[in-house]
Amino acid sequence: MKEFKLSAWTDLPGAYQRTVYRRLLSDLSHRFISEQQLVANSGASRSEVREFLQMLGDRGLLQVRAAEPDSLFGPLGGWLRRTFTADGARH
Repeated sequence: MKEFKLSAWTDLPGAYQRTVYRRLLSDLSHRFISEQQLVANSGASRSEVREFLQMLGDRGLLQVRAAEPDSLFGPLGGWLRRTFTADGARH
């Protein structure tokens, strides 16, 4: 699963002047977020979200990363994994 984040704010073309797209931009500007979360938070359909992400990606305005797997402990589990694994250890 991928997560997306806006790398720079942009003016939206006419086709994307609805509130739902501004809501998507707002979510994308604050944190990395999955497509599924964007659909749930914005009220947009999955196809609208995909089309919007494609438009942003084509403009070079989108950062993409692989999402961390869900943890039994939620966000705390991700922090624990990064803190106590050799790869995440800092010296």
